[in-house]
Amino acid sequence: MGSRHNDRLVVLGTKVTHLDCVREAACEDLGFDIEFQTVDFRSCQVTAARDPASFDVYEQCFHNLDVVWYWNALQPIDLKRIERWDQVIDLPKTTSAPGRCRGAGDAPAKKLYVQENGVLGSNPTGEISMLPTLFNFDSFCFDADVFGTSDPSEASWGWFLDERVAGQVAVVDESAIGFFDLALALSAQGLMSFKDLGNMTVQEVECMFDLLGKLVANGHFKASWVDSVDAQVLMTEQSVALQSIWTPAMAGIGKTARRYVEADPKEGYRAWFGGASLSSALDPAKADMAYRYINWLLDGKAGAAMARQGYYAPVPDQVRQHLTEDEWRYWYLGDAAESDIFNNSNELAARAGARRSGGRMEDKAERIAVWNSVIDEYNFATRAWNKFIHSIGEKPV
Repeated sequence: MGSRHNDRLVVLGTKVTHLDCVREAACEDLGFDIEFQTVDFRSCQVTAARDPASFDVYEQCFHNLDVVWYWNALQPIDLKRIERWDQVIDLPKTTSAPGRCRGAGDAPAKKLYVQENGVLGSNPTGEISMLPTLFNFDSFCFDADVFGTSDPSEASWGWFLDERVAGQVAVVDESAIGFFDLALALSAQGLMSFKDLGNMTVQEVECMFDLLGKLVANGHFKASWVDSVDAQVLMTEQSVALQSIWTPAMAGIGKTARRYVEADPKEGYRAWFGGASLSSALDPAKADMAYRYINWLLDGKAGAAMARQGYYAPVPDQVRQHLTEDEWRYWYLGDAAESDIFNNSNELAARAGARRSGGRMEDKAERIAVWNSVIDEYNFATRAWNKFIHSIGEKPV
């Protein structure tokens, strides 16, 4: 079992949210020390479930909640103690709204509210499982010269299986994420149809990997990757013509012979929502510190840092106060950048005149095909996925 220092808040999470600039700003504003325990996706979920005494705040995604909540590792968050809850946008709060496409799978609202019997559901209550803090609409990047277009809106998930990129395709190695990239590809090509894309049956999973196995045998896939750094390496080395992408990887790749474009897929995005939860092992004093920290996450500084990585925050008006007008209009409104846009590492994220793929945040929210999800047959799907990734064989170093 882990242990915590009484004067330090321990936050368990991944590289997605654990940025030095965020931790430093939080420490300065809140007046206490914060330790980021940064691990990979799988270790984060396992550690949270098995050892709630080792952390105070758990930061990951809503689709990771099932296991951690089941093991009673987290405690409900009292909405009366969340100062900006009424300012949080509707996207994580509800499963449907007029004119909105909410997508298949683990929409955050399905696991947001703690019901009277302790299970998670979409019926609003006074307690939540995780405070929504950031989100994005993921897709893939492609070589514009291979496909003869640099228009992101012409792209299709089906391009993953296109013969023009055979031997030059990479996919993110995560069975709740990359799994759906390839399911969307099979669907877009008309090779499969799913009764429920966000919760596939054993038979559908078997059929899916039978088809993918044939592509592997023909050398269609080049590699897999586990984080944005790996994905960026594949692009800087020009090893791929198409791959799953997380927005931060698009910054800092410099000039390459390939012209990579982040897709705005015809079929819609694979979306995700991340947040912060409280350890079930918190004592009252630590709980007060934890509430101050998660409230701070909605104040705008953290959201501005996330924006410069390419992510959105659920209280946009607060974020705007900590961005330049040019940054705000580029990252949130999809307008052309008036000057070069940089990320938190001062790497070039977008050149003057560029527009963010997909346009406005609100427009992208209406085009969600599926959420990152843990399906009912997750264990079976994960075994099949791991076998598939192993068969690809190559991962960037």
